[in-house]
Amino acid sequence: MKIIPLHPDIRKYLKQRNLEKKFDKQKQIFEQNPFYPSLETELLEPKRMKFWSFRVDRKYRAIFIFREKDEIEIIDVNNHYQ
Repeated sequence: MKIIPLHPDIRKYLKQRNLEKKFDKQKQIFEQNPFYPSLETELLEPKRMKFWSFRVDRKYRAIFIFREKDEIEIIDVNNHYQ
Protein backbone atom coordinates (compact mmCIF):
# COMPACT_ATOMS: atom_id res chain seq x y z
CA MET A 1 0.00 0.00 0.00
CA LYS A 2 1.39 3.40 -0.97
CA ILE A 3 0.41 6.77 0.47
CA ILE A 4 0.49 9.49 -2.17
CA PRO A 5 2.32 12.72 -1.20
CA LEU A 6 0.49 14.84 1.36
CA HIS A 7 -1.15 18.12 0.50
CA PRO A 8 1.00 21.05 1.75
CA ASP A 9 -1.76 22.13 4.16
CA ILE A 10 -1.68 18.72 5.85
CA ARG A 11 2.13 18.86 6.15
CA LYS A 12 1.78 22.33 7.68
CA TYR A 13 -0.83 21.04 10.17
CA LEU A 14 1.50 18.20 11.20
CA LYS A 15 4.45 20.58 11.60
CA GLN A 16 2.46 23.09 13.69
CA ARG A 17 1.50 20.30 16.11
CA ASN A 18 4.91 18.62 16.15
CA LEU A 19 3.43 15.44 14.65
CA GLU A 20 5.76 14.93 11.69
CA LYS A 21 7.88 12.16 13.23
CA LYS A 22 4.85 10.36 14.67
CA PHE A 23 3.02 10.57 11.35
CA ASP A 24 6.03 9.32 9.38
CA LYS A 25 6.41 6.36 11.76
CA GLN A 26 2.73 5.44 11.47
CA LYS A 27 2.86 5.94 7.70
CA GLN A 28 5.71 3.46 7.45
CA ILE A 29 3.75 0.89 9.47
CA PHE A 30 0.63 1.57 7.40
CA GLU A 31 2.45 1.03 4.11
CA GLN A 32 3.62 -2.39 5.34
CA ASN A 33 0.27 -3.45 6.83
CA PRO A 34 -2.73 -1.05 6.71
CA PHE A 35 -4.53 -3.07 9.37
CA TYR A 36 -1.70 -3.42 11.87
CA PRO A 37 -3.37 -3.45 15.32
CA SER A 38 -1.69 -0.34 16.75
CA LEU A 39 -3.00 1.76 13.85
CA GLU A 40 -6.60 1.01 14.80
CA THR A 41 -7.62 1.42 11.15
CA GLU A 42 -11.37 1.80 10.86
CA LEU A 43 -14.10 2.54 8.36
CA LEU A 44 -15.89 5.72 9.40
CA GLU A 45 -19.62 6.43 9.44
CA PRO A 46 -21.47 6.72 7.18
CA LYS A 47 -19.84 3.64 5.72
CA ARG A 48 -21.18 4.28 2.22
CA MET A 49 -18.80 7.29 2.00
CA LYS A 50 -15.80 4.94 2.33
CA PHE A 51 -13.71 7.26 4.50
CA TRP A 52 -11.19 5.44 6.68
CA SER A 53 -8.89 6.51 9.48
CA PHE A 54 -5.77 5.33 11.27
CA ARG A 55 -4.19 6.49 14.49
CA VAL A 56 -1.28 8.96 14.38
CA ASP A 57 -1.15 9.07 18.18
CA ARG A 58 -3.67 8.92 21.02
CA LYS A 59 -5.16 12.29 20.08
CA TYR A 60 -4.81 12.55 16.28
CA ARG A 61 -6.07 10.41 13.41
CA ALA A 62 -5.38 10.48 9.68
CA ILE A 63 -8.47 10.35 7.48
CA PHE A 64 -7.96 8.68 4.11
CA ILE A 65 -9.58 7.09 1.08
CA PHE A 66 -8.46 4.09 -0.95
CA ARG A 67 -7.60 4.96 -4.53
CA GLU A 68 -6.78 2.75 -7.48
CA LYS A 69 -3.52 0.81 -7.85
CA ASP A 70 -2.96 0.11 -4.15
CA GLU A 71 -2.73 3.80 -3.29
CA ILE A 72 -4.36 5.81 -0.56
CA GLU A 73 -4.82 9.54 -0.19
CA ILE A 74 -4.71 11.23 3.19
CA ILE A 75 -7.47 13.83 3.04
CA ASP A 76 -7.15 15.15 6.59
CA VAL A 77 -5.37 14.78 9.91
CA ASN A 78 -7.41 15.94 12.86
CA ASN A 79 -7.98 15.88 16.58
CA HIS A 80 -10.04 12.76 17.18
CA TYR A 81 -11.83 14.29 20.15
CA GLN A 82 -13.09 17.53 18.63
